Amino acid sequence: MTAVSSPLVFDPYDYAFHEDPYPLYARLRAESPVFHAPADDLWVVASHADVREVLRDDRSYSNQMGVSLDASAWTTEAHRVMSFLALDGDEQTRLRKLVSGAFTPRRVRDLEPQIERLTKHYLDLTFAANAEHGEVDWITEFAGRLPMDVISELLGVPEGERDEARRLADLTVHREDGVRDVPEDGMLAAFELIDYFADLVKQRRKNPLDDLTSALTMIESNGDRLTDEEINAFLFLMVVAGNETTTKLLGNALFHLSASPEQQKEVYAAPEDLVSDWIEETLRHDTSSQMLARYVLDDVEVGGQLVPAGSKLLVLLGSANRDEEVFSNPDVFDIHRAKDELGQSLSFGTGRHFCLGAHLARLEAKVVLDEMIRRTSSFQVHSDRAVRVHSTSVRGFRNLPVTFSGVSS
Repeated sequence: MTAVSSPLVFDPYDYAFHEDPYPLYARLRAESPVFHAPADDLWVVASHADVREVLRDDRSYSNQMGVSLDASAWTTEAHRVMSFLALDGDEQTRLRKLVSGAFTPRRVRDLEPQIERLTKHYLDLTFAANAEHGEVDWITEFAGRLPMDVISELLGVPEGERDEARRLADLTVHREDGVRDVPEDGMLAAFELIDYFADLVKQRRKNPLDDLTSALTMIESNGDRLTDEEINAFLFLMVVAGNETTTKLLGNALFHLSASPEQQKEVYAAPEDLVSDWIEETLRHDTSSQMLARYVLDDVEVGGQLVPAGSKLLVLLGSANRDEEVFSNPDVFDIHRAKDELGQSLSFGTGRHFCLGAHLARLEAKVVLDEMIRRTSSFQVHSDRAVRVHSTSVRGFRNLPVTFSGVSS
């Protein structure tokens, strides 16, 4: 007797889905790669080819309503908090060009000594807690703290204000069970962050320092400058997106390598060769950013399915990165995955909206994991007690208990 599959249901707010979305992604790719989810009136795009097509075509698939599926964030005013992520065409090009003039590759490279200093500081605290208790929460003690400090160093957020900024950023991405939108606490946190950065920009206009916020107030291109509102939006984007996704990357990296002891031994034996591959496979296998929204401007056909103008459409980055048509044994975490396959990963997007912070995220992860491997002989994640973040935008852990062995100074 042939088993009957349950009907396809896509619910991005479902806590069970957050625990493991990949079986549903596989069903979508196999049964309905462009799927209409009636409960939220969403069109969901699951295959690598279709996701890539949508990401590279902002004439048909617009960012003008932002990239979040939440109803309260789905607005033509989204650029006020999402910066150029919520703009198209010439508007996006202008704003990204100005921001890039301040947020340069050299400025990112110059951060490396600060990243190394912060890494050693937080690893000292992490390993001290590990020695005292026999384990430590990697997120609470390290991965949830360092990325915010790096962003804060970059932007010029004082040390005494970073914990609060981190708390507010966490609230903006958390989703409550049964609430199909940004919870009230998340909305209030977003307003507080925006107000905070508005004050910071005013301070830097009067008294510029050697930080990115000051550079953004002074950048000019052919007489064009950024407004305070435009700077505020970019700073908000940096703190929420740049902090949260890197925290999740650092947690996911340990989680998946711990689950493969033989690969962990290989990384420890040849970190100079394999740490970068470990990072790239983590980004592919379990990307921090799982999905992005687009607004359909005209009737379009994607994946053989007609999607009407005015639709809200979600591209599933996490599904695209597990597509059997592109990746061999896609559900297997493999640090030896071929470079040409890793080059097809869509974790940082593609096209004009390719993530501006990709280089910084990779640099942070490389510095952190190099130093962690150097100072330990192995680690074990206690996955049975790991607690996931519940979010529609990022995938990772709130708590990740880890035991480190062979710790050295």
